[in-house]
Amino acid sequence: MRALLFLFLAAGLSGQEAATLAIRGGHIWTGDARKPWAQAVAISGNRVLAVGGNKDIARVITPKTQILEAGGRFIMPGFEDAHIHFASGSLGLFDVDLTGARTLQEVQQRIAAWARENPDAPWVEGGGWEYYVFPGGRLPTRQDLDAVVSDRPALLRAYDGHTTWVNSKALELAKITKDTRFDGFGELVKDPKTGEPTGCLKERAASLVSRLLPATTRERRLEALERGLQLAASLGITSIQNASGMRRDISLYEEFLKAGKLTLRTDISMSMGSDPDACAKLADLRGKYTGPFLRVAMVKFVIDGVIESHTAAMLAPYADGSNTVGQLAWQPDAYKRAVKACADAGWQVETHAIGDRAVRLALDAYSALPRDARPRVEHIETIQPEDLRRFGKQRVIASMMPIHADPETVDVWSRAIGAQRLPNSFAWNSLQRAGARLAFSSDWPASPSLDPIRGIHNAVNRRTITGKPAGGWLPEQRVTLESALRAYTTDAAYAAFEEKDRGQIAPGMLADIVILSQDLFRIAPMDIYKTMVDVTVFDGRVVYRRMQHEEITATSQPR
Repeated sequence: MRALLFLFLAAGLSGQEAATLAIRGGHIWTGDARKPWAQAVAISGNRVLAVGGNKDIARVITPKTQILEAGGRFIMPGFEDAHIHFASGSLGLFDVDLTGARTLQEVQQRIAAWARENPDAPWVEGGGWEYYVFPGGRLPTRQDLDAVVSDRPALLRAYDGHTTWVNSKALELAKITKDTRFDGFGELVKDPKTGEPTGCLKERAASLVSRLLPATTRERRLEALERGLQLAASLGITSIQNASGMRRDISLYEEFLKAGKLTLRTDISMSMGSDPDACAKLADLRGKYTGPFLRVAMVKFVIDGVIESHTAAMLAPYADGSNTVGQLAWQPDAYKRAVKACADAGWQVETHAIGDRAVRLALDAYSALPRDARPRVEHIETIQPEDLRRFGKQRVIASMMPIHADPETVDVWSRAIGAQRLPNSFAWNSLQRAGARLAFSSDWPASPSLDPIRGIHNAVNRRTITGKPAGGWLPEQRVTLESALRAYTTDAAYAAFEEKDRGQIAPGMLADIVILSQDLFRIAPMDIYKTMVDVTVFDGRVVYRRMQHEEITATSQPR
């Protein structure tokens, strides 16, 4: 049906169909390779009706059409975040926010301030701290946290979500002592001299404490999701691919959908955890959620950790003297069998793989899948050169987060990875040249920012920073502006099998559009980060407006 509509509109035969919303007088990057540039777009209901010059859309405008006069502003498809933890990120909007704190003192000040402002909170909870803020490159300790919160338990997660920092009160409640052992994926960090727990827990060891956190009510989750939706709209994000989904999350999105308040197209990837039979247990979800607002068609494996905490699985030891190659969260054979079983059951498969050993294992597992399965590898922070071409050859999606290569966060990462592996770090350009299709995202809240503009800025302006190590910021790995935009729109939609409906401004496509404050193609690349979203159109209606009425004129009469 949609294909017929496209042909009908493209042929200019829609004279009797009227636009409900039109945007004109802009500089539109459509994302459509056949017609990449336009001046105006007309929308009927929730689909794009016509694209072209101001005169081209005049035939579908009526006195009832709402018109936005863009005044020459830059217009593009709505952003798609291809890997995000939206429910947990939204909940975090209530908690201690340590994002951007640059010193241990600043971290402590923020925690203390939140504790004072929330005296009735049973726990002090939050996250966003970065590894480099702790003196000497060490991990945080319970003493660091006790100094500002000692009257109640406290739990603060690293910005990447893979390391957890707790105070003495939390360790006491969890009955964790120097005799406590953790044998799973991760580590209960202990002082090498005393054997006492330091207050730092890596990966799944965090569950020793996090299991004690008070249950979050459904009302609180709904309130958090509403805040998150407002934030996403203000950043021009109209579609997300939600990693590590849970059944509880689906019901939250369903409630917003039924109320007509869901302003994000949401693809939920169900978490496999460590259960090799998880796909079989998810069988009732297959084919149940397939609409344009809510889809459940993907599963996510996590097979290693992160570079900073040395839990990412490497082929050779880390370079900072830690004498470890990290960890695999799955036994290789069990992982390969589970991937094949999920794909055979009709699920699209994605895998968190950061270290070069984990990336290779994911590619090995995907070699048994059909060529049209579009399996994905998430993160790919380091890769061996011989594995680059496998992405194109096997048609594997390279799902990556430019924000993770921000120069503010690469110091600890660079020391751990070492000079020999640096050229293959966050290898966006190398992967693209090797035939991979890139899908970009934020990984929020496991990132310094949710803003796609900041991710685009990093992807385009990647360079060596004076006084900073080159790790993760090698200029030869930057991509063009158009490549970055596609990775946040058309190619991100392709990564979710949704390229026929979203990611472009073209006749018949879903009407998800953003108007930006600057023309990304006409400004100095180093000014990209200054760009803001002026208007967000979702499903054919304006859901966010930053500019004042007179700056982007809204009328109901054609000119």
